[in-house]
Amino acid sequence: MTLKAIVAGAGIGGLITGMFLKQKGIDCEIYERVSELNEVGVGITLLPHAVTVLAELGLVEPIDEVSIRTEYFFLRTRRGHVAWEEPRGLRAGYAVPQLSVHRGRLQSVLFAEAQRRLPAGSIHLGEGVVGFKDTGKSVVATLSGADGRTREVEGDILIGADGIHSTVRGVLHPNEGMPRWSGRMLWRGAVDWPVFLDGRTVIITGGSDRKFVLYPIGPGKTPQTRLTNWASVIRVAEEGTAPPQREDWSREALHEDLLPVLKDFVIPETDIEALVAATPVFWEFPMCDREPLTHWSQGRVTLLGDAAHPMYPFGANGAAQAILDAKCVAEKLAAGGAPAAALEAYERERLPLANKVVATNRTGGPEGVIDAVEARYRDGIEDVEQLLPFAQREAIVRGYANLAGFARHQLSGA
Repeated sequence: MTLKAIVAGAGIGGLITGMFLKQKGIDCEIYERVSELNEVGVGITLLPHAVTVLAELGLVEPIDEVSIRTEYFFLRTRRGHVAWEEPRGLRAGYAVPQLSVHRGRLQSVLFAEAQRRLPAGSIHLGEGVVGFKDTGKSVVATLSGADGRTREVEGDILIGADGIHSTVRGVLHPNEGMPRWSGRMLWRGAVDWPVFLDGRTVIITGGSDRKFVLYPIGPGKTPQTRLTNWASVIRVAEEGTAPPQREDWSREALHEDLLPVLKDFVIPETDIEALVAATPVFWEFPMCDREPLTHWSQGRVTLLGDAAHPMYPFGANGAAQAILDAKCVAEKLAAGGAPAAALEAYERERLPLANKVVATNRTGGPEGVIDAVEARYRDGIEDVEQLLPFAQREAIVRGYANLAGFARHQLSGA
């Protein structure tokens, strides 16, 4: 008998889960509360462990067409001193590229591929999962449409891939409350901008509480430009402060709020004040995660991606961890046995690893090397090696790569 999975959410994690389930011979219906998947958002990084998994679905080529292959990576202090630098992707010897892409374009590629691969009518827009009942023999999910009407659908399992405000997580953990705010605000935008350096480099300047990030994410309007992603992180409150209200989580930002802060950063490759000023619309978000859970699964229901382990964006690992979840849950279900046991096996493999990434991202992830160097500044000492020796800096950056699963030795063929 073929299993049938209900997936709540048609984001990156939900769509890739659907494609992996189809590859494994498992029926799947995906339900997404929004009525239209628009190309919204800004930049996202797909590290080699995520791209290696995407290659198993034959997705690298279509994503590559709308991406930039990242080849170099700088971590710098606000004063411009290099805390760490290294090649990335193919240039670093991996078997696959590291890809930087506009989230909306990635979503469009995944949606098109999922529609092509899954049976017609498998993806339902404008209907979100608002509740469920595990009968012991199946799961009955309650759906709500844009018109407020509800209906029920039945499957063998339910996978909650419905984001940081997950309804499924809220049912499994009803007393959790709001996400946990870091006290930092995150501004993000993207604009067509002249190429800097080799056109394939990521620059991260400044520590966890005052940071500016810059990298190309797609072809530009001319050969001399690239669609360029930028982000700035600024601490505005103490960690653990109550987060802004839900309606303020994706708010159009004001240039006058951010432009004065940009004078703090030394980035000689481009004029970041002009870059931000040239961005017609950009967005403000509270940087939040949630406390790691002791369990994702309950009976025939489990969580995946940001619903399971929302994390700070340090280390560029949120999407990657969702992609790893998708492959794992499909493999466990395809292995046979009781559905609840398969979900427990998925949880045993993925939960401890993902929770470690969440915890490490709270200390800056690999970008914590910038904090470590900045904390050691002394008057008259400009040599980074004197401030923090190479071996200690390497331990921070390489240690994160090993923890998150994208160290070169961890990937077959790399």
